[in-house]
Amino acid sequence: MGALPWLLLFLLLQGATGNSGDDADTEEVVAILQESISLPLEIPPDEEVENIIWSSQRRLATVTPGKEGQPATITVIDPHYQGRVSFLEPSYSLYISNVSWKDAGCYEAEVNMRTAQLSTTQLYNLRVYQRLLKPRITVNFEISGEGSCNMSLTCFVERGGMDVTYSWLSWGDSAGTAHEGPILRTSWRPGDSALSYTCRVSNPISNTSSHPIPAGSFCADPGYPEKSSTVFCLLAKGLLLLLLLVILVVSLWVIRVYKMPRMRYLKRNRMRLRKRGKAGPIPA
Repeated sequence: MGALPWLLLFLLLQGATGNSGDDADTEEVVAILQESISLPLEIPPDEEVENIIWSSQRRLATVTPGKEGQPATITVIDPHYQGRVSFLEPSYSLYISNVSWKDAGCYEAEVNMRTAQLSTTQLYNLRVYQRLLKPRITVNFEISGEGSCNMSLTCFVERGGMDVTYSWLSWGDSAGTAHEGPILRTSWRPGDSALSYTCRVSNPISNTSSHPIPAGSFCADPGYPEKSSTVFCLLAKGLLLLLLLVILVVSLWVIRVYKMPRMRYLKRNRMRLRKRGKAGPIPA
């Protein structure tokens, strides 16, 4: 027999006794930062499982199902997951609580069968995101000699992370117009419609929008941002002074209420002492 038939026989034997999950598809799983996630594991219904080995970069844990109603034996090996993982029966899916950024990555579940010495492998790719905060908008504008105002609006979200998409909605015309990307460039001329722009950010788990920005106000009145901030500062100072005045009035009232009984008591004592002094002993 030549070398080729022996090679074919060797490959057939490897396929019968080796890992049958080499070509397993990777399941995409999305998790929310500081929340919980489950990696679902499927086990053939009529197979008796010897053990299940969970891994992520290195071996994470080993699960050995119990016999005849006995609980499973679970050994968590990776200290990064200590106290944060459990295994959901009957398939022993991996459940991770308080998900962190470091939990993102590839996971593997190797299921070893007692029968026929077969094993199956399931692969996962865990992506971690956090809920987005409300975005902020900065406005840069330039007024040309012809009266046209060119504006650049930049949308930014703190701790956005990966896979954040930006879109803009303009309000004030007959139909809301949408634009994609974090930067919106537009122009405005006196007499144009007073448009407002809203930035919307989204990722696979959340989405949120900014407050509407009346872009025309920046061009019609270049001092618009400063004036708004000045009015806000004056209002804040006025409220602070009012609060201090209220505190002062309340303090004076409390002091007066506290001292009134004491002053009355001292006054009565003085009057008694004076009466006693006037009614002194009569000389013989």
